[in-house]
Amino acid sequence: MTRDPGLEELLREELGDRPGLTEQSMFGGRAFLLNGNLLCGARSDGMLMRLGKGNDGWALALPGVIQMLSGERVMQGWLQVTAEVYGGDALRRRLLDGAIAYVESLPGK
Repeated sequence: MTRDPGLEELLREELGDRPGLTEQSMFGGRAFLLNGNLLCGARSDGMLMRLGKGNDGWALALPGVIQMLSGERVMQGWLQVTAEVYGGDALRRRLLDGAIAYVESLPGK
């Protein structure tokens, strides 16, 4: 995978200067962490979102949203979202709000 600087910048703008937010290279792209927990990511093949196991059914019902794979392993609670989906401001915001709510419920690292 290669990085997607445009998507990275879009996520930076959406996430703002939220306390506890950091970035690092991961998964062949750029990962955004909140209080040390993975929140979302940007890669050339789409946006990664962490909604948490059992919280992602609504998003998986949308065309262009699939469960993230690590090799052949399904990553429960993680989604891979195409540009057609994350290009919509309201839907991107809803996905990010869901990811933030889930990750804020986790203990910090």
